[in-house]
Formats: sequence, structure tokens, C-alpha cells
Amino acid sequence: MIKNLLILFTLCVVPSAMAWAAADAFDFDNFAIVDSGDVDITMEDVDLNSGADVASVGAFDIAGIMLGMPFEDVQTLFFKSHGLYAPRAKNGIIYTIHNDWKHNLDYECREQGIVVPAELENCINSLARNRGLMYASEVHLVRENTGETITVYFTSNATDNLVWRVVYNNDVNEVEGDAEKFTKQRENKILAFWQSVLDKYGSPNSGTDKWISSTNSYDPMLIAYYGALDLVDNGRNATDHAKNIQQARENFRAKPYAF
Repeated sequence: MIKNLLILFTLCVVPSAMAWAAADAFDFDNFAIVDSGDVDITMEDVDLNSGADVASVGAFDIAGIMLGMPFEDVQTLFFKSHGLYAPRAKNGIIYTIHNDWKHNLDYECREQGIVVPAELENCINSLARNRGLMYASEVHLVRENTGETITVYFTSNATDNLVWRVVYNNDVNEVEGDAEKFTKQRENKILAFWQSVLDKYGSPNSGTDKWISSTNSYDPMLIAYYGALDLVDNGRNATDHAKNIQQARENFRAKPYAF
């Protein structure tokens, strides 16, 4: 796929950043485009509780979102229909270019003589979009009447732009005041949330707060916190990261040296 796009681009090269902008139908101003980076995840060893079995965490969902779900399916659920959650008002979708690919594209644009920062950024973004290297990396959802939020993380197009992490948050851990009645209310909110978690996913099979597919921390896992859930597949993310690095190296457009 990437090879075909590279061939197509070679036939359509234009000499200036202004030409890129004129041919670009994608309105970058309406979307947030950020550098890719490592999402903050602590890789800790996991153990099964005594007598517990592995859980089918890959089949777990948060508000209908499952690990491995395509971006298009998530978009259909929350952007094209009316449900409990809606995209946040600004930058509901975050687009990203993998850093290794961005370095490649920066080099190519500079080789065309483009050095003005704004024109350079436009050139990089246009090349990335046209070659399928720009992808939806995050979707941010909110439920206004309860203050709940969900952030969904996706792999790149190199691995089909699939969900690899879902993070849910609510306000059960917020303290309204110091009086005893507020402490009691907070405890009741936490207990109600925790009971709902147990009703949906069953008892944790690792420690008191984790559901694991195996003792390998790169396999699907669900972690519960006070007012938060983290459904994650570190292995899927690591595979995607490695594939981008490899493909970016293989497709770096160095000058055609001859000796």
C-alpha cells in the first residue's frame, strides 16, 4: 500500500509549498495534528490471583469500545449517531504522524527548498496525508450531564488504525468538602462505581484491581482505579511502533549516491 502511494507521489511532485496547499483539500485548521509520542504507561509484572483463571480481556468493552476496533467503527458510533457520549467540543479527533516518518518527510521537503516553518509544516502534513501516514491517533469523548470522559488511542495505518487503549474517567474521587457528610457521599460514590465495575467485568484476577489475559504485561489488560478504568493492549501498540520505525528506515529518500 505504502509502496503504491510512493510511486503515485513520485508522478505528482510539485516544486513549492504553495502548490501543496492549493492541491490539498484537507482542512488542517479544523483538526489538531500533534507529534506522536509514548503514552504514559507503567509496564509492571502481573500475576494471577491464587485459583484464578485468565480473563478474556480482549472481549471487554468500555461504553461499547473494544480493543482492536477500527477507527471508522468508533467514529460511526460517536460522531455519526446520538448516544450517551459525544465528541468533545474542540479537537474531538487528534491526528498524528509517527516521528520517524515525520523526520523522513521533513528531509524531503527541505530537499525541495522549503524552509519557512509554516510552509514546511504544510508540506510535511500534505505528504503524510497523501501517503496514508497521517492517522487518527486519539478520540476524545464526553458525557456532559455526568462529567464522564473517554479517551481512545489508535495504532497507525501501518497496523490498520485499531484501538489499542481506552481510558475512562469520572468524578467519584472528587471531594466536595471536608465535612463528614461529604466524605460519606464520596465513599458511597466510589462504592457504587466499584460495584458497577464488578457487575460488568467480574472480580479482578490479578491483585485487587486488574483483569489480565495472561501474566505477560504486553497482553490485553484492564486496570481499575478510583473513578477510572484503563483498558490497554501494550503488545498491539509496541508492534505498531516497531513497524513504523522499520518502514520509515526502509523508505527514507536519501540522495541517489553513485560511486
